[in-house]
This record gives sequence, C-alpha cells and structure tokens, in this order.
Amino acid sequence: MASSNELPELASTGIAGLDTILKGGLTPHRMYLVEGTPGTGKTTLGLAFLLAGAERGEPGLYITLAETETELRGVANTHGWSLDPITLFEMVPADGFSDEQEQTLLHPSEVELGETIRNIMAKVGELRPSRVVLDSLSELRLLAQSPIRYRRQILALKHFFSTQQCSVLFLDDKSGSESDLQLHSIAHGVISLEQTLSGFGAQRRRLHIVKMRGASYRGGYHDFEIERGGLSVFPRLVASEHSVLEQRPTVSTGSTELDLLLGGGLVPGTSTLLTGPAGVGKTTASVQCMVTALERGDKAAYFLFDERLPTLLTRSANLGMDLQPYIDSGHLELRAVDPAEMSPGEFAGAIRGAVEELDARVIVIDSLNAYLQSMPSEQFLVLQMHELLTYLGQKGIVTVLILGLHGVMGDIRSDVDLSYLSDTVVQLRYFEAEGQVRQAISVIKTRTAQHERTIREFQIGASGLQVGEPLRQFQGVLTGVPTFSGEGKALMASRMGTRDRQG
Repeated sequence: MASSNELPELASTGIAGLDTILKGGLTPHRMYLVEGTPGTGKTTLGLAFLLAGAERGEPGLYITLAETETELRGVANTHGWSLDPITLFEMVPADGFSDEQEQTLLHPSEVELGETIRNIMAKVGELRPSRVVLDSLSELRLLAQSPIRYRRQILALKHFFSTQQCSVLFLDDKSGSESDLQLHSIAHGVISLEQTLSGFGAQRRRLHIVKMRGASYRGGYHDFEIERGGLSVFPRLVASEHSVLEQRPTVSTGSTELDLLLGGGLVPGTSTLLTGPAGVGKTTASVQCMVTALERGDKAAYFLFDERLPTLLTRSANLGMDLQPYIDSGHLELRAVDPAEMSPGEFAGAIRGAVEELDARVIVIDSLNAYLQSMPSEQFLVLQMHELLTYLGQKGIVTVLILGLHGVMGDIRSDVDLSYLSDTVVQLRYFEAEGQVRQAISVIKTRTAQHERTIREFQIGASGLQVGEPLRQFQGVLTGVPTFSGEGKALMASRMGTRDRQG
C-alpha cells in the first residue's frame, strides 16, 4: 500500500487521448461529473471507464436511471465490446407501470427520491465496486423538484461513495442549467463534452476539462470522434512539450538548379511554403522533393486535400515519379483528407502519428486552402499552424506546404497569409514570352541560407520538374505579373523535360 506521502496511482479512463489530457488519468476514489447534451458520448465514455477498470481487476457497476440494459448492451455491441465483466443495474423495474407500483421513477416525489438513493447505496454496498457510473443525474434532478433537495442528495451520495473507496462518474445531460454550477462545486473534477454543427459536413465534437482538483491537465478544447471502439480523443498539440532533435544536414530537392535557388536545398526542421496560382506546378514540385527523400531511404507522409488520390498517382507516374512502390513498401503514407469530415485536432493527430509512428522525415500538406475550410476562422488556423510547424521543426522534419492563389495573372490573392510562419517561401508564377505561357520560380525568403535572388524558368515534362538557368531580364515579379524583356534564346527549349526523359 502506498504511504500517505505517495501519490495514488491514477485511474485510466480507458481512452488514451483523454488520459494524455489528464496527465495519466483520474485521481481514484473521487467523484467526477461528465456533462454534455445527448449524443456527445457520455455513455460511451462511462462504459469505457468501467471496462478499463475491469481489465485491471477492478469491479465496475453501471447504474442506469433512464436507459435500459438492452440499450446499453446495444451501444456496447456497436463498439465491439462485451459488458459481461461489469454489472449493469437498471433502476426502472420491468413492472414499473403496473397497478401495484404506484410510486415509480416517473412520479417525482420525496418518497421516490429517498427510495432511489437508498437503492443505489444498497447496490453499491452489496457489490463493493471500485468504479461506478451513474447515468444520469437528470432523473435525480426531476425527482428532487427543488435545487436545495437535489444538492443535499448529491452531497449525500458523494459522502457515501467516499466511504466506499469508489471512483465515480456522474453523467449529466445538462437539462437543468440552473444546477450546473452546483454540480461543478461538488464534483472533484468536471469533463464537458460538446457537439456543434456547421453549415456543411459532419458534426464536430470537442471536450475540455472545466476543473480537476489537485491535478494538472492540458487546458483548452480537444477534438474527439465517436468511432467503433469508443471515443478517439485528439489532445491539443502543444509544441513546447516536445523535445528538440539535433539538426540534420541539408537535403536535396532532386534538382540541382532548385537546390542552388534555395541556397543549398531543404533544411530539416524547417518549413517551405510553395505559393502560386492553379496549375503552375506546386504539387509536382512537392512530389519531386518527396520522391527524392524516399529514394534516399527516408519515409514520408503526404496529406492531400485538393485532388483525388488516383489522379495524383496517375499524374506522378506519368512524370516519372511512381509513388505506388513506396506506398506498398510502407515508406509513404498517402492520405486523402476530406476537410468536411476531419476536425483540425484529428488532422494534427494524424501528422503526429506519421512522425512518431511511421517515422516520417518529410511531411507535405496539399493544400492549406482546403485545410482553412476545416477551421472556424483564419485566426485559429494561424494559431494551429504555428504549433504544428513548431512541433515539426523540433522533430527535424522537412515540411512542405502548398498555398494556392486566386487568379492566374495580375492581382492574385490567397485565403490566408502564412508566409511569416514559414522558414522558406517559394513563389511560382506564370509569365508570357514570345506568345507562350511559361512558368517562373523564385525564392522570396529563407531563414537558413543565402538564397539566390534570381528568377529561373521551369518546365514540367516527362522527367518531372526541370529548372533552367537564371533569367535576369525580368521586371514586375513582386507585382504578380513578371514581364520578360530578354531575348528568346535565354528561355528554355520547349519540351526540354521530354527530351531528357527520352535521352
């Protein structure tokens, strides 16, 4: 047994992400409140809590005042769970509507409230469980009829459970808003679950810890989903909690000319932002950087928002960059993301999984425009991206970001400006020369090297991205409309990439 000076072993909630937020779990032998409107996952959380205790040999008791045992087992079946290791106590008897049962839970009175409380205490005293879930407090609130009587009964239950050495979760559907603060003051800790709907897409669920006496926890909102197997909680990413790895040497982009333009190549632990209008070659440049890393033996993860997965695979293969072998070998995780279905917290969790489980050294996000749509406002996107890029930088990851711009020529704009968060900004633009639409690439800034200040023409051919020699006869690049005033012989030969491929 632990001495009085030692901290008790924390009780796991059965949900890995929630345990991370709670810095290990819940302090045992305390009363906790889990509140949320119907459909937020309270019952699923309660069952996971009891099953986690059962795995450790701790008896569990689920007391239901509203749902039937059949309904609870149905919930468990959807998650692939068996409730045999725990005891289900249904407080509403099957004959509750018979003539002999004039006093039922559906008729709120002081007699029924006292009887209900006594039945709960008797069942706990009989089974001596280590973990208890009471679902839900709204029924007790209806029986109590007055806030004073309700508070007294909750305090009586709290005192009783403290003498039984129980860890207790009270579930509340927030039907009585006037009593919420009373419950908060009584409970040792409060976990609040929320569900919101946007104009389009799936509902978003998030939770936050309202209070947790005598324990540290990760504050703020944390996204979660209800999936088969229970709640998947995605703790809010805090970059400062992760250690900084040693700096690795600069790596190549796969193009000697592009490496020169960047001042040597891509530096691990930095982020590179590729900006440009649609179709200018941002995705091709990113794929080439990633394939070069894969050829070195590094692992990579590509998060695709904008394009269909088969389209990217086909186009990359046609450019001599077949991604399928790397996917088959497990070196590349290529994931199509639907921003209408994935919350920002889940996305950050997916990136952490790629870094910490796949051991990816290159992360590509294509593109930030679609990622923006999953955020409630631009302000939150910038904050989230700041934490995400700081985390990736501390992990020594080569991060490539794509940001599409509106328009093709002239006054082109972006949905959000993240250039100040990126270590390197590469600008891709269209320009016109000799009656043809051509493409130019330039580096606007880099924090890690002395980069070229020139502009280079590039083409996309059968061998991928081909970058030419510096073109010094440009004007108006920063206005978004670069104008070439030199001679035609300074330009790249058409279909240069095809000839190189065939040669």
